[in-house]
Amino acid sequence: LFSWGIVNAVWTSGTGAEACRGASGACWAVIEARWRVILFGLYPYDEQWRSMLGALAMVVVSVLSCLPALWTARRLAALWLVGFAFFYGLMRGGVFGLSVVPEASWGGLSLTIFIFVATVLLGMPMAIVLALLRRSKMPVIASAAALVIDCVRSLPLLSILFTAAVIVPFLMPQGMSGDKLYRVIAGCAIFFAAYQAEVIRSGMQAVGRGQEEAAAALGLSYWHHVGYILMPQAFRYALPPTISQIVIAFKETSLVVIVGFFELMASANAAYGTGEWRFAYVEVYVFVAILYFVFIFSLSRYGAYLERNMRVGKI
Repeated sequence: LFSWGIVNAVWTSGTGAEACRGASGACWAVIEARWRVILFGLYPYDEQWRSMLGALAMVVVSVLSCLPALWTARRLAALWLVGFAFFYGLMRGGVFGLSVVPEASWGGLSLTIFIFVATVLLGMPMAIVLALLRRSKMPVIASAAALVIDCVRSLPLLSILFTAAVIVPFLMPQGMSGDKLYRVIAGCAIFFAAYQAEVIRSGMQAVGRGQEEAAAALGLSYWHHVGYILMPQAFRYALPPTISQIVIAFKETSLVVIVGFFELMASANAAYGTGEWRFAYVEVYVFVAILYFVFIFSLSRYGAYLERNMRVGKI
């Protein structure tokens, strides 16, 4: 593997694909020649700096979220909403003199990050609401929430994506179905919320019932009890499965290629899909695998770090 990937590899594409003809190692020249297609997809060439800057902004927001000083609901919400608004403004344009780039021209890694961040930002509040509704003392509300959660969890994500992308426009009045990208994000968010609601509910069940009784004895309102006692501890208990669910959400963004989006995997297919580079598909997929690995491994290691430190009370 070292000989194939490093020693005998071809790194530059000065003469195009011909540089790799007869080589016994990997043809990394395809990455040098086609990296813009992989990272930005169909995004206009002259505007790709906007796509890159937006993706970097979300990476910075993710890093800032790791600072304990920002671990309050308001600060985290403000940070992510501002960061996402900045990301969307760069991608879409129409503000600050930027030209408008329609969603149909988005693609590559930046589209994958956009779908992932939007899914989590929409899905997490929905998950909290569903978890609280399922714990309601009113049987009708609790049963309705349980029915919604169980129905969504019983469906494969692909069926939800097809429903959002293909069926919803037939069911809605003309002009009210919205852009396909936002319908698909809504479907992903609902799917994420159904699973995450059960994760949060398990964290709530781990909180001792005596704390709820003590809050009632002190005269705390329901929202004070939920906001200051129940939810902070529930998220602490539910941290490991929450990290796993977020990792799954990032990987599942690759499924949107089925409904016609030019995300990272589709961009990778296009990068080697030309006749010139068709033989270099292994190198392209290895490069995409590295991108996924960097994001997901970093997230999982940080989750493990939080779990270790929370166990001993450092955080």
